Amino acid sequence: MARTTAASRPKLSSSAPPEKLPVRLTVNGEVRELQLRPWTTLLDALRDHLDLTGTKKGCDHGQCGACTVLVNGRRINSCLTLAVMQDGARVTTIEGLATDDTLHALQQAFIDHDAFQCGYCTPGQICSAAGLIREGKAKTADEIRELMSGNICRCGAYPNILAAIQQAMGRS
Repeated sequence: MARTTAASRPKLSSSAPPEKLPVRLTVNGEVRELQLRPWTTLLDALRDHLDLTGTKKGCDHGQCGACTVLVNGRRINSCLTLAVMQDGARVTTIEGLATDDTLHALQQAFIDHDAFQCGYCTPGQICSAAGLIREGKAKTADEIRELMSGNICRCGAYPNILAAIQQAMGRS
C-alpha cells in the first residue's frame, strides 16, 4: 500500500464565494431585477433586497408558515426556496393582495372576524388562505383546518381565522 504524503496529495484550491446571479421576479405586479448570491432565500430577497417586510421570518425551517407567499398562484414557504429557483416567477406577498384602495376579501374578513391578535402570523395566514381558496379543494371547516395546518398561530386565533376564510370563500 502506497503511503500518502503531503506532497503527493492534490492541492485544494481556495475558491472565492459564488458570484451574484441575476434574478428576475415579478413581485406584486412589478418586474424586479436583482443580483443575488445563490444561497439567498426568496424570503430574504423579499425582506432584505426589496424591503417587503410584510412576509415574516418565523422558524426559517418551513414549519410555521409565517413566510407564506404565492408563487405563480401557489402558496409556498418562502424560507424553503432559493430566489434563483424562482427566476421568472410571479410572486404575490401580503403587500400585493389589495387592489388600489380596496382590501382583498381575505384581508377584510380577517378584520371583520378579529382573526389576529399579535398579527405576526397574519400575512402568512392570509397568503396561505388565498392559495387555499384558489386551489378549490377545501369545502368544509375540517378541510380548511387541514389545509391550513402548516400555518401556526401562537396566539390561538384559529376559530376566528377559520371564520374569516369561510367568509372570504363565500365572497370569492
